Amino acid sequence: MRIVILGVFVADTAYRADRQPRLGETILGRSFALGPGGKGSNQAVAAARAGGAVHFITRLGRDPFADMARATWRAAGVIPEVTEDPGSYTGAAYIFIEAATGNNAIIIAPGAAGRIGEADVEARAGLIASAAVFVTQLEQPMAAALRGLGLARVAGVRTILNPAPAAALPAGMLGLCDLVTPNESEAEGLTGIAVTDLDAARRAAAALVAGGAGAAVITLGAEGALYHDRERSVHVPALRAGPVVETTGAGDAFTGGLAVALAEGRDAVEAVRFASATAAISVTRAGTAPSMPARAEIDALLARSR
Repeated sequence: MRIVILGVFVADTAYRADRQPRLGETILGRSFALGPGGKGSNQAVAAARAGGAVHFITRLGRDPFADMARATWRAAGVIPEVTEDPGSYTGAAYIFIEAATGNNAIIIAPGAAGRIGEADVEARAGLIASAAVFVTQLEQPMAAALRGLGLARVAGVRTILNPAPAAALPAGMLGLCDLVTPNESEAEGLTGIAVTDLDAARRAAAALVAGGAGAAVITLGAEGALYHDRERSVHVPALRAGPVVETTGAGDAFTGGLAVALAEGRDAVEAVRFASATAAISVTRAGTAPSMPARAEIDALLARSR
């Protein structure tokens, strides 16, 4: 079944060091890597590698980073739905990775993808209507995400909003979401409830559902994820695939895996477990798009974890 994802591609410039520099300070890093990124693009790669038939709607400049984007999608099997924007540039991200923990801090300059508008989405209305699942995030302009969710909802397509980076949502946006998938800090930003434990996660999830979402999936890092709708609230423990190398792509791996499982018709809780397995493998590798696991790896981890 087809999955359509609206989002941003950026080139990740990743710096690994013991700590972040203070303003005015220069420090030596441990390593540098250049690779493909952007939440939407990462999710598209994750979903395609996990077995989905994925179309990705975005904007690119005409430059070497755009060439990187197309090569990444070609290798993963993602079908690009690209508007070229020669008046801008393909975006880039600064990613700091703390050497001791793998935790990260990120700055994004989206470039051409920051000019994605409602017209870019409306031009693919037929594609969106033909999908089983539509996914978007908040890296591109809010109006485009809102329009995409609206078109999908009218067509009866299942919708997923990954509300990252955290931002205030327009009135009615949650009502267009079958699932909303924040992490702990994003859930707090949306609800005002600090997600410090599972009970707090349930309160935040309930607030999101009360705000109009069909269901909330709050990712809890090493504690797994919580699925919550109007009828059930289920904690899905985290799976472990090996030592943690880097967490940067974990949320995108989760969302991509979730989209695939839902497109295949799995129960929502089982879909969260599939997504957790996808994320668990991704954190054992460096990078974002390059860390996304193949379907056989996900199935093998799930089989070992029964």
